[in-house]
Amino acid sequence: MTLLELDGIETYYGESHILEGVSLSVGEGEVVALVGRNGVGKTTTLRSILQLTPPREGSITYRDEQLVGLETHEVADRGVGWIPEDRRIFSQLTVAENIRVAVPDRAAVDAALSLAYDTFPILEERQGQDAGTLSGGQQQMLALARGLVGDNDLLLVDEPSEGLAPQIVADVGEALAEAARDTTLLLVEQNLPLALDLADRFYVLDNGRVVDDGDAEEVSADSDRLRRYLSA
Repeated sequence: MTLLELDGIETYYGESHILEGVSLSVGEGEVVALVGRNGVGKTTTLRSILQLTPPREGSITYRDEQLVGLETHEVADRGVGWIPEDRRIFSQLTVAENIRVAVPDRAAVDAALSLAYDTFPILEERQGQDAGTLSGGQQQMLALARGLVGDNDLLLVDEPSEGLAPQIVADVGEALAEAARDTTLLLVEQNLPLALDLADRFYVLDNGRVVDDGDAEEVSADSDRLRRYLSA
């Protein structure tokens, strides 16, 4: 069953034409990776879905409901979550407080904290520490934990491994694989080994257009298929 479908999306920043006719679909229960070089429109695609940068043309449907024209909070209310590239944690709140504010149902806070700490044990050790004093890797874990504890059916994840040490990348990969058991993921990621390990299918963006797509098995059998779009 198709959960999310983009059809002919045209998105601009001012007069700059960023997305040109982008079409893709995400089935319920899938992990779909969106890959490509920096600056080709991957993050803009996520922002278009969330209506942070609404498209000027095209259709975005989620559970057969049109998202174009909704406010961002209305998209979120329908079960679409976002883990942004720049983390967007509350630096002056503690780790525990950051997780609590991501859970609108007060009765679910204890379960959310348990899930976050089970996923990233270091966060339990740092639960009383201001988030702004965490290392970069720990802040990324916190950002992921905030996304994972939300009541989301679809999670948009933007470059979760960027700038992280290899061991933390492995931890992030394990957390996303666990999340994918219950949540559909649309993943923007340039770390090909991580993306290949997680994704069921791929779309490749280049200069604001989808130029290739396929399943992970096909891509794994042709190592150069994606790399030619990721080279500078």
